[in-house]
Order: sequence, then C-alpha cells, then structure tokens
Amino acid sequence: MGHRLSRIATRTGDDGTTGLGDGSRTGKDSLRIAAIGEVDELNSTIGLLLAEAVPDAIRDQLIAIQHDLFDLGGELCIPGFENVHEAQVAKLDALLEEHNAALPRLQEFILPGGARTAAIAHVARTVCRRAERAVVSLGREETLRPVCRQYLNRLSDLLFVLARVLNREAGCGDVLWQKDRVKGG
Repeated sequence: MGHRLSRIATRTGDDGTTGLGDGSRTGKDSLRIAAIGEVDELNSTIGLLLAEAVPDAIRDQLIAIQHDLFDLGGELCIPGFENVHEAQVAKLDALLEEHNAALPRLQEFILPGGARTAAIAHVARTVCRRAERAVVSLGREETLRPVCRQYLNRLSDLLFVLARVLNREAGCGDVLWQKDRVKGG
C-alpha cells in the first residue's frame, strides 16, 4: 500500500505540491488533498473525544471508526485504490439502530451541547459533514466510489446519535431548541 514516510520533513512540498500514495504529486490545494485533510481532521476530532471519559462500548466503537477513517484516507490518497467496504457502512447502520433504539423519540430540534463529551461529538459531526462535502466535490471531478460518501453520511448521523447517548450517560438531557422563546429579549 503506497509509499511510507521514513522521515517527516522531506521538503518536497515546498513547491506547493504533495505526494499521493501511488507516488504521483498533486497540488496541496487540490480537491483530493482537501478531502484527505477533512477526513484527517475528523479522525483527530474523534481522537479528542476519546481523550474524554466515554463508556467503554462507545470508546471501542469510536476506535474502530478511527481505523475506518484511516482506511478512507488511504483510498482517497491512492486514486483507484479500494480500501473502504460496504460492510463498514453496514456496521454504522447497525450501530445507529442499536443506539437510536435506546433513545427517546425527538420531539424538537436539539442544540449542540450538554455534557462536554456530547459537545465534542457534535463538533465531530459537523467536521464529518464538511468531510462529506469535500468527498462529494472530489467525486464530481474524479472517479470515487460511492461507498466513501456513504460512510461519511452514516457516520455523521451516528455522531449525532452518540451525542444524545453521551448526554444521557452524563445525566443531561438533550438541549432543545426553543422555537417559542422570546427572540432578542
């Protein structure tokens, strides 16, 4: 799988290009590098969430997701390489069903917040949506398998649900949007 770095400061990117996993070079401002960067930021944000006290089952799920995101980064880094599989999307679907079944039905929109872990999960969700948009943009310009986009779409939904679960675990309820509040008052 691609080229591995033996040293970090190579100076080969000083000209505004970067190497892909197949040895080719592309602009650091290309859609492909933007998508890779967004997925990397998402993985880092999940790492931040994992620095908090989260239930062991959720910790294990998030660690598996970090590995999946590394797989996705690998697929994005090597044009034509297939590294993300339908089974990974199906796993997210199963987790969504499992976690959502234990939550009360939403009656209103919720605001990002509550417990610190839930707030970080919401940040991860928004970063995931940005990564998804970057992958969609790349897919409009270059060949990219739909499973990459599908994985991020499901993951953003799961991160929303996990934020609710984390609030419940912390003894907080959902932070509800108050549509009938006095505005500006």
